[in-house]
Amino acid sequence: MAGTLKITLVKSMIGRPEKHRRVLRGMGLKKPNRSVELQDTPSIRGMINTVSHLVKFEEKNR
Repeated sequence: MAGTLKITLVKSMIGRPEKHRRVLRGMGLKKPNRSVELQDTPSIRGMINTVSHLVKFEEKNR
């Protein structure tokens, strides 16, 4: 896996389990409609899979 992922928080984390909140904070997402660009690694993919109902992501290959 090469390149980066642009991850955007599309739903609020209010009322979500603490595990989901920790995953979102670990990715650097704190407020809705904010985006971060992270390296495309298996651990980041796992984090996205955990909170896939709260985020949207797109691949950016360099």
